[in-house]
Amino acid sequence: MAIQKIKRGYRKTKYVLYKETLVDSQEHFWAFLGSFIGIGIIAFMQSQTLPHSDVVYLIGSFGASAVLVYGVIQSPLAQPRNLVGGHVLSAIVGVTVAKFAPDIMWLTASLSVSISIVVMQLTKTLHPPGGATALIAVTGSAEIKNLGYWYVISPVLSGVLILLIVALLFNNLTSKRYYPNHKKYHKFRKRVHKTFGKTLK
Repeated sequence: MAIQKIKRGYRKTKYVLYKETLVDSQEHFWAFLGSFIGIGIIAFMQSQTLPHSDVVYLIGSFGASAVLVYGVIQSPLAQPRNLVGGHVLSAIVGVTVAKFAPDIMWLTASLSVSISIVVMQLTKTLHPPGGATALIAVTGSAEIKNLGYWYVISPVLSGVLILLIVALLFNNLTSKRYYPNHKKYHKFRKRVHKTFGKTLK
């Protein structure tokens, strides 16, 4: 049963990824614009708040999340639950591991990623960039490590919420794109479109 479930999940993901490669130029435009603005807002916060210090707000895992939430929006791994839950839970795991064994890099690096994967699986919030978020908590600069559990709130949660809000906006501006991929949301979206008239083509 477990193997069949994995195979079904693999086939579904493979189909979604293939489908995303067939998008037209308009889809490319919205993917570009959404990711540009999402990452741009976080980068702007970094430049205005800490212009001469280490990059704290703009962690590398956000780039990978941008690929999913703006470029592969139908993927199960790109949904809001996965985006927010995956990053936040992985950040908690990373910081916790770093506190228990701060000076053993090989152990903290491997433990943070491995535990975060299992936690995301158990909570159904699997989001690949979450592994990077956990890893950054233990391998990042001294400034990031000194944040402790504040790392979970900012940059992780604050940055993820920015990416999500921008995704909810730009992934729903045309009738061809919709995010998140959830039945209840589709019903809500249809009601909104009926209320406010035509959508952008």
